[in-house]
Amino acid sequence: MKKYKPPICARRAAKKAIMYRKKYPKEVKAMTPVGWRRASQLASGKSVSSDVVKRMAQFNRHRSNAQINPKFKSTPWKDRGYVAWIGWGGTCGINWAIRKSKEIKRKK
Repeated sequence: MKKYKPPICARRAAKKAIMYRKKYPKEVKAMTPVGWRRASQLASGKSVSSDVVKRMAQFNRHRSNAQINPKFKSTPWKDRGYVAWIGWGGTCGINWAIRKSKEIKRKK
């Protein structure tokens, strides 16, 4: 099975989500266990399968969460949508996954 190396920006975004969770464990309420596994996977810098690339691309439906809600401007870790967005690789990671997903589909 072919593996794909996510960009460093996706790794940084996922690490930020994990840092928030470690630093503010009682306040970070974002993501499912699957989302946290994805953040850990991306933060590790390891390559991912085409299935993971597709799932990341599908996360684009949550693009409205790319910006921190103004009411959480000083406490972004409390913005569940934002933390989930960066946990899945952030805008850069999702955009990469969309492009890579299209490329994989064309090659099939």
